[in-house]
Amino acid sequence: MPEYRRILLDGAVVEAVREGDALVTGDGRRVAAREARHLPPVVPSKVIAVHLNHLSRVAEFQARLPAAPTYFHKPTSALNSHQGAVVRPEGCKWLNYEGEVAIVIGRTTRNIAPEQAAEHIAGYTIANDYGLHDFRDTDAGSMLRVKGSDTLCPLGPGLVTDWDFHGKYLRTYVNGGLAQDGSTDEMKWDMHYLVADIARTITLYPGDVLLSGTPANSRPVRPGDVVEVEGLGRLTNHIVAGPVPIRTDVGAQPTESEEVRSTALGGDWEFRGIRPPERP
Repeated sequence: MPEYRRILLDGAVVEAVREGDALVTGDGRRVAAREARHLPPVVPSKVIAVHLNHLSRVAEFQARLPAAPTYFHKPTSALNSHQGAVVRPEGCKWLNYEGEVAIVIGRTTRNIAPEQAAEHIAGYTIANDYGLHDFRDTDAGSMLRVKGSDTLCPLGPGLVTDWDFHGKYLRTYVNGGLAQDGSTDEMKWDMHYLVADIARTITLYPGDVLLSGTPANSRPVRPGDVVEVEGLGRLTNHIVAGPVPIRTDVGAQPTESEEVRSTALGGDWEFRGIRPPERP
């Protein structure tokens, strides 16, 4: 399966093809993949994410899926890359990882049937749909700051084409320990359905990204943690503390309500307080 990456090389943005442990540019230069400075593998005009989709996540929350998927938007200013730092702002506590498969659009797409979607998909990459749940009480409807704050959308390391999404595993590791272990087969709505659904009313352009949902066991991480998502290569990021606190002279402030804690710790949404113990 061909894999394409975007990297910074000699001060310029360069596209490269992975060949084993090396990245090869169009002019023949070779760079060790582990030493390359990665960028997001695509440049989307928008990033759209589905809410609940993996059945293990639904069961974890003792929730019921709606009749059709629901979505939220992550601004492109949230984009991050393989080996990039994910910032937990000072004054915030509940930053959760969510390993996901990202769908990348290959050509302008509008009003298609699910059976046509494969022709409109350029390929797939890995995403980590981080959530800053400290703002869930105020942004529950839009998820704007929860999911759209800076650095909270790492993509990569590469764009993989000719990939059959059926029966593929998706695993997240925190500091080397297995944290999420899911499969694309547990998705209620598959990649083709999601593309066709969104494209009924929203035109998708080449490079646009759709995040397809996360399995169970999204949990908070903290500065110093290393988070890796494996499925199409291995997307690696590290968590850092933000350099300045959240301003207190404007806007809603981070909260630590039962809504926030139950969501961040995997508790039941209907019966607050039923949740596993916090990580020591």
